[in-house]
Amino acid sequence: MSYLINGIKHCSPVNQMHKVTGALFKAHLLRNTWGIKEQQLKISCALSQLSSEKANSYNYVIVGAGSAGCVLANRLTEDPHNTVLLLEAGPKDTLLGSKRLLWKIHMPAALTYNLCDEKYNWYYHTTSQKHMDNRIMYWPRGRVWGGSSSLNAMVYIRGHAEDYNRWSREGAVGWDYDHCLPYFKKAQTHELGSDQYRGGKGPLNVSRGKTNHPLHQAFLDATQQAGYPFTDDMNGYQQEGFGWMDMTIHQGKRWSTASAYLHPALSRPNLSVTEKTLVTKILFQGTKCIGVEYVRNGQREKAFASKEVILSGGAINSPQLLMLSGIGNADDLKKLGIPVVCHLPGVGQNLQDHLEVYVQHKCTKPITLYSAQKPVNMVRIGLEWLWKYTGEGATAHLESGGFIRSQPGVPHPDIQFHFLPSQVIDHGRVASTMEAYQVHVGPMRSASVGWLKLKSADPKDHPIIEPNYMSEERDIWEFRQCVKLTREIFAQKAFEKFRGPEIQPGNNVQSDKEIDAFVRQKSDSAYHPSCTCKMGQPSDSTAVVDPQTKVIGVENLRVVDASIMPSIVSGNLNAPTIMIAEKAADIIKGVPSLQEKNVPVYKPKTLEKQR
Repeated sequence: MSYLINGIKHCSPVNQMHKVTGALFKAHLLRNTWGIKEQQLKISCALSQLSSEKANSYNYVIVGAGSAGCVLANRLTEDPHNTVLLLEAGPKDTLLGSKRLLWKIHMPAALTYNLCDEKYNWYYHTTSQKHMDNRIMYWPRGRVWGGSSSLNAMVYIRGHAEDYNRWSREGAVGWDYDHCLPYFKKAQTHELGSDQYRGGKGPLNVSRGKTNHPLHQAFLDATQQAGYPFTDDMNGYQQEGFGWMDMTIHQGKRWSTASAYLHPALSRPNLSVTEKTLVTKILFQGTKCIGVEYVRNGQREKAFASKEVILSGGAINSPQLLMLSGIGNADDLKKLGIPVVCHLPGVGQNLQDHLEVYVQHKCTKPITLYSAQKPVNMVRIGLEWLWKYTGEGATAHLESGGFIRSQPGVPHPDIQFHFLPSQVIDHGRVASTMEAYQVHVGPMRSASVGWLKLKSADPKDHPIIEPNYMSEERDIWEFRQCVKLTREIFAQKAFEKFRGPEIQPGNNVQSDKEIDAFVRQKSDSAYHPSCTCKMGQPSDSTAVVDPQTKVIGVENLRVVDASIMPSIVSGNLNAPTIMIAEKAADIIKGVPSLQEKNVPVYKPKTLEKQR
């Protein structure tokens, strides 16, 4: 009976209902519990992400610890309330904290080592140049703390005052000479002291050569014998003429922007600096820039900027990163499957560079640097530099040079000379073979303009670089003049006791046609790529940044480097790039621009003559 009663209990409708209700309640409870856990997990993930973003969040993120990036990192962290992250694709410029151990960078005379070493160098190459016998040109660019200021020949040249007045006319309002000169001075401490043109309190030490080499003196004497003036400061009142070069060398060591600006700021708690970090993408919310994505040690990471991201990668890397991130010509980006953030067709366009050619002579006396390149002497020179930072290792030897006008009617110099008491072959990648001296000579304001574009959407792929060299007839004529005017200088009496046969172009090259062929075969980049993120007015369809250095069409993104030059300056680019960064730092901080009005600048008495 009890069995039957139990059976009735188990099978009763009431009990069945209780079981179903219990099951439903448990299921509901489980769903609620799981839902709560899921919500907690989402909240936890969100908090974790926020915490991660906060940990990787800075006021400013600067991409590129080169000539401009080091300046910005220093100036922006002068305010202890600004936090800055500086990201560099290459390694540090020291080894175990020592400059001596990384003598390839810091010994001025060792500069060609890094031009041949991919460790510190992006090692770019152009497309085949159809106006230069289809040659592919080599473009070294710095990939190390200090950027190209850790690789260059340490020549400090500002360009001409009229370059900056031209920038203003081209749309870079506020970048005329009156507004740029104070920032050249702010950056500089010149060993000869401050004056109306030189700075005396800046971090960038600038010096003159100390070798007193007889061939440098012969070159300067010859230029005066040829009818050109001597100028005691080609960065001051008078660029035109020949004289002693300023160099970014201090106490026998290369004085890069890493030495001048970055190392003194490394102890600041509000500055974080990386190495071997490849930035692959700029991050956006709509058109608002919020940070960057980068790869370091094989790991993909993100860094966020509460104020701004600043690109200082240079004239190749900055436009490349913009395009990889969806800012550029929309049609080109779509072809590569890159989502368009902002159609800005000027990105990568307007590429300008300086070409130069070497005119070389054998030297009849054993006084050139040829003997210094023999192994025994290299060891001696190296040991002296390592011990005392003195001797032949303490200079880049490009201690004299100058600027002239190519013809009557040209308002300011458009040809530049660097003199070297040695012979350079293939960017220094091939050893000199004889006692020789040479002039590097080339036009400063070539009409040929090129471009660069992405090869693919892979950040590791070098972009397609098309400088379009020698595509304008004017450039061909100017190079002819360069060769003819150099030969005239080398033919002067001052070189009589040193002058051997001409090595190149060679005595067999005389006609215009022969000179043109020589230029096509032997000219090379002076390593001055620029202007690929042109500064101008927002109404200019070719402009990329406005005069405040802000990228047009998006928020919280700037470019500050040689790429924003509206047009190339009449001289080397390192000093102007440092000036750009100094001036941009004040713009970013909201400080009124420095200005010096009516500083006198030399003008020729007449333009009816070439000299």
